[in-house]
Amino acid sequence: MNESNLIRENFSNTNKETKPKSLNGRLAKDVMHTFKELSTLFEEKFKTRHFPQQPEKLYDASQYLLTLGGKRIRPVMCLMGNEMFGEIKEDAYHVAAAIELFHNFTLIHDDIMDRAPIRRGMQTVHTRFGESTALLAGDVMLVTGYENIQKVNIDFLPKILFLFNKTAKEVCEGQQMDMDFEKMPDVRFDEYLEMITLKTSVALAASLQLGAILGGAGLGNQHHLYEFGKNLGIAFQVQDDYLDAFGDPEIFGKKPGGDIMANKKTFLLIQAMKVASETQHKELSRLLSLDDESKIQSVTNMYRLCNVDEWAKELKQNYFSKAMEHLEEVAVVSTRKKPLEELARYLMDRDA
Repeated sequence: MNESNLIRENFSNTNKETKPKSLNGRLAKDVMHTFKELSTLFEEKFKTRHFPQQPEKLYDASQYLLTLGGKRIRPVMCLMGNEMFGEIKEDAYHVAAAIELFHNFTLIHDDIMDRAPIRRGMQTVHTRFGESTALLAGDVMLVTGYENIQKVNIDFLPKILFLFNKTAKEVCEGQQMDMDFEKMPDVRFDEYLEMITLKTSVALAASLQLGAILGGAGLGNQHHLYEFGKNLGIAFQVQDDYLDAFGDPEIFGKKPGGDIMANKKTFLLIQAMKVASETQHKELSRLLSLDDESKIQSVTNMYRLCNVDEWAKELKQNYFSKAMEHLEEVAVVSTRKKPLEELARYLMDRDA
C-alpha cells in the first residue's frame, strides 16, 4: 500500500480522536506509567536472548551489544505513545522491540564506519568479533526486528510497516549525509539540521507515532505526537553539541571536546563560522588544523567570543518550545501527557 492510499485510509479518522479507555473498571488516566516504570516493563520483556545458538559466533555477536544495555528511549517512547490513548497492547512491545533492534543494528554499522573501538564502555562488536561478523550480526538484528513487527495484528500491520520502513530509510540517509559532511569544507545550518532530523529525530518521532497508531489515535493526534518527537530530538541534539563543548566533565561523564578534536561540524561550529569576524574566522580555522588537546579550550573560548554558547541555549529552547506546543495540541486530557512532558523536561535539563 503506497503513502497516498495510507493517508486516504487514515483520513476518515482525523476527527475521531481516541478517548482514554476503561481498564479493569478504572479510568485509563489512573494507570499512567512514568518513563522509568515503562523502561522496567520493557526491559523485563526485552532481556531475553533474541537469536538462535548457531552459528555461535554470528548470534553471540548480535546478542553481545544488547547485553551492554542502553537508554531504551525509543522503544519506551513507543509504549508511551500507545498508553496516551489507552491500555498498552502486546503489539506495542513487539514494535518497541523492533525499534530497539533496528537502533542497535545502526549502532553496529555506525561503529564500523567510524572505526570506533568503544561503545557503552565496552569493545564495539567489530572490535571484538571482527568486521565481517559484525556486518552480518547487524544485518541479522535488522531481520529479527522485522520478525517482531510480523507479530503485529493484521489490522495495524500495513500502517506500522509503512512508517517503520520510511523511518529506517531516513535514518540511513541521515547517516550518509553525516559522512558526506566530513569531507565538505563548509556545511550550512539548514543542511546540518536536515541531517540531524533524519539521523536522530525521526526515530524518536516515529516511535511515538507507532505507539499512537496501536493505541487507536487519529491522524491529527499522530501528527502532533510526531512533531513533538521530531522537535524534541533536535533540541536534544543541540543540547548534546553544547554539552560536548561546555559540559562539566565530572557530571558529563567524559572529557568534553570530542567533537572539537574530531572537527565535527556541529551546530556550534557552524554558527561560529557564520558570525565570526574575519580575524576570528581565520583564527578558528587555524585552531581546527591543530591536532593536540590544547585546541579544545581555545575553540571553546572562541565559541564564547562569538556568543555561540548563549545562542545554542536559545536554539535548544526554541525547538523545545515547538515540541511542547505540539504536545499541547494532542487531543487527550492533560494528565495523559504528563509522563511525556516530564521526560522532555528531563532530557532538556540534563547535564550529561
